[in-house]
Amino acid sequence: MLIRKAYKYKLKTNPSLEDTLNEFSGANRFVWNKALFLNKKRLERHEKKDRKLIRYNDLAGLLKLWKQSDEWGFLKGIHSQTLQQTLKDLDKAFKDAFDPKQPLKRFPVFKKKEIVSGFRFPQGIKIHCNRVYLPKIGWVRYFNSKKIEGIIKNATVSKRNGKWFVSIQVEQEIKVFSKKPKNEVGIDLGIKKNVVLSDGRILEGARSFKKQRGRLAKSQRHLSRKMKFSSNWKKQKSKITKIHEKIANVRNDRLHWMSNRLSNEYNVIYLEALKVRNMSKSASGTLENPGRNVSAKRGLNREILDQGWGEFRRQLSYKQEWSNGWLQAVDPKYTSQKCSQASCGYTAKENRKSQSVFHCRKCGYEENADVNASKNILAVGQTVFACGGNSLEFPLKQEPLAA
Repeated sequence: MLIRKAYKYKLKTNPSLEDTLNEFSGANRFVWNKALFLNKKRLERHEKKDRKLIRYNDLAGLLKLWKQSDEWGFLKGIHSQTLQQTLKDLDKAFKDAFDPKQPLKRFPVFKKKEIVSGFRFPQGIKIHCNRVYLPKIGWVRYFNSKKIEGIIKNATVSKRNGKWFVSIQVEQEIKVFSKKPKNEVGIDLGIKKNVVLSDGRILEGARSFKKQRGRLAKSQRHLSRKMKFSSNWKKQKSKITKIHEKIANVRNDRLHWMSNRLSNEYNVIYLEALKVRNMSKSASGTLENPGRNVSAKRGLNREILDQGWGEFRRQLSYKQEWSNGWLQAVDPKYTSQKCSQASCGYTAKENRKSQSVFHCRKCGYEENADVNASKNILAVGQTVFACGGNSLEFPLKQEPLAA
């Protein structure tokens, strides 16, 4: 099976190299912002029915003129393919924003310095030992934590909290191994118990934000007392960024551990299709219609987002595809109120005795509420799978293979 996979490494930089990388990043950010500005002006001038964007081919022609000008001649010193790739990315962002099939895609926004730093090389990348060759920059050492396998397709250089990284995307052939047939499991996602399996096992999440919340709040209070954009403010801002980075890294590491384990053990996985965006909406309301129990809902939203359900679902999706498995989405409606016993199936709100205990009012069956829900998810998923249905397809965040 042919797939695209990325390897990310931290670069070993020095002040001279960092100046060059910042120069490349700034030029690409300038090209993005200028092309976006021109398109926004064009959209404002034309009526809705006559809206015509400046597409990539025309923007590439403008790029040549910008390089020849005295004002923007600094673009000559930047590798042309990185600038062209930035324009291609912007063109794709416009297409996605106006695509009715992708309602969650938003209109492109301007990139700000120190918030967005990065650029991509579409070709010309070479690897030798622990060095990577970046066109017009040269050989750069990196921390070689894992051997690269496959044909190199492109490389993206990015900056995060003052550190530079390179993400090398490769195309590789993987062996699709067959798993034991009918090795199925239903999964219930929760807050107190992150992942509950229909066989009774429980996989606990990292809860990284909850563990770092006190430290983060203290650092943010220190930041509020400093003059904005002063040296001390920037130092404190960097400390807060490091805390957020640690929260994300710990959560992501745990999610990879859980998704790897499940993908290796089960052929078919049934996962409840939770709408996280709707579940974590703010309850503050408006001045005219203020919300109720805002503080409690805010705390619930924090707990929901701390679990990383969306990322967990994404990881399971592509890992199941790589291992010749199947991920089936299941509508979670009434799964927490229904008795999982095949001979019963009684559904009532009263069955949920408490948040953690399920007690069927009809047959007397008693079980952990999350385990009971995961068994129902397994049963519903098996029905959908047997009928050849697919209630929801989870999207893969993987670039299509080049033609």
